[in-house]
This record gives sequence, C-alpha cells and structure tokens, in this order.
Amino acid sequence: MPTWALGLLGLLALVALVELAPRIGLVPRRWFPPSSEIGAELVAQFGRPEFWTAVLETLKGWAIGLAIAAVAGVLLGLLLGTFRFAREFSASTIEFLRPIPSVALIPIAVLLYGNDLESELLLVVYASFWQILIQVLYGVQDVDPVAQDTARAYGLGPWARVRYVTWPTALPYVMTGLRLGAAVALILAVTAELVIGTPGLGQLLATAQSSGAVVAAYAIVVTTGILGVIVNLVFRAVERRALSWHPSQRAEVAA
Repeated sequence: MPTWALGLLGLLALVALVELAPRIGLVPRRWFPPSSEIGAELVAQFGRPEFWTAVLETLKGWAIGLAIAAVAGVLLGLLLGTFRFAREFSASTIEFLRPIPSVALIPIAVLLYGNDLESELLLVVYASFWQILIQVLYGVQDVDPVAQDTARAYGLGPWARVRYVTWPTALPYVMTGLRLGAAVALILAVTAELVIGTPGLGQLLATAQSSGAVVAAYAIVVTTGILGVIVNLVFRAVERRALSWHPSQRAEVAA
C-alpha cells in the first residue's frame, strides 16, 4: 500500500476516534465535541469574512518573520561557517542564546511593541532563525576539505569557493533548516496571537475560548493544523525541486 494511502487511513482513524469518543462517554461531550460537529463549524467558519482575515493575518506574520529569519540565518551561517575565527568567536554566544525559549521573550516583545505585528515578528524570527542557522553551520562544516583545497589550488577566491563548493554541499541542510523553520514560525505566529493578542487565528481562538464557543475553538485549532500540513507539503515540494540533483532525492523517487 502506498505511503500516502496509509497516512490517509491513519487520518480517517483519528477522525473516527474523535467522533466516537464523546458519543460513548469516554470524554465529556460538552468540552470535546465529535468530529462531525467540528467539521460543520469549520465549514461555517469558511463563510465568515473575519475568519479569512485572521488566516491572512497569521500567514502575513508567518511569511514576513520566516523571510527575515531565512535571510539572516543563511547569510550568517555561511559567514560563520566559512571563517574559522568567526565560528569559534561566536560559538559560546550561539550556545547561550539558542536554548532560550521564544515564549520567554513575550514580556519583552509586549514592552517594546505592544500587541502590534512587530511583537509577533520578534518571536517568529527568533524561533525560526536558530533552526536555519544551525542547519547552515552543519552544512558548511560538511564540506569536503579536499574539495576546498582543490578549489583553492585552482585560484578560486573565498566567495567563489562559497558559490561553487560550499553552497552545493550546504544546500540540503539549508532546505532542511527552512522546512523546520517554517513549521516553528507558524507555531510562534499563532502563539503570539493567542498570548499577546496580535490579529490572526490565535486571537480568534482566544476570543472563541473566552466566549465559551467550544466547537468554534476546536475548528480554529483544526485550521492551524491544516495550515501546518500545507506549509510542510509546500516546503517538501520546494526541497525536492531544489535538490533534484541530490542522491537523497533520487533515492526517494526510486523508492
């Protein structure tokens, strides 16, 4: 059976479990509605302009934050990874800053920007930046020293070596970092909207929760899950296209 078919069966099993559990009393139906009610509410949400406005606001914060993190992470990762002094000079700083949870920055973000988009961007950029930077550093360190020495022997300058030697080796790591960063960016975008109150799905979820609209809250949660799946599929497709020459992708297609 194809992998996608197994995944679809697993999803259908989950939907059936969520439908059955509240109906037979495994969980209280008041706080855990069946999947049929959640689906009906989700369809109803599709017809409300404020729902699509919230989706677009979430995607805007996600896209802007991810773009900033991607540019900064790739450029800084190439710079630090290429020059040994820069890598060793920054290693302790990176190890200190990287483990700080992004949610710990929420009070700082609120103090600096209130509930504006900038607060959301601060959290999104900080969280996704480390995913991308670390992967780029791994990619640069994976470059074959013999290839570097050969390029140097042929007279290639530092930036030419980055373009023709370092970048092709690091690209699979870059794509992995972007895919991981995209997922983390979406999580932090919704978290910022939920906690800080910036416009988006998170704010819509907080409003549904505070007003006791349980089914609507679940429908919005499902929406965030759907967005996460779409983001992952899009970035996997981009990764396959960008790395069509790479042995890992050829092996995956052959399998």
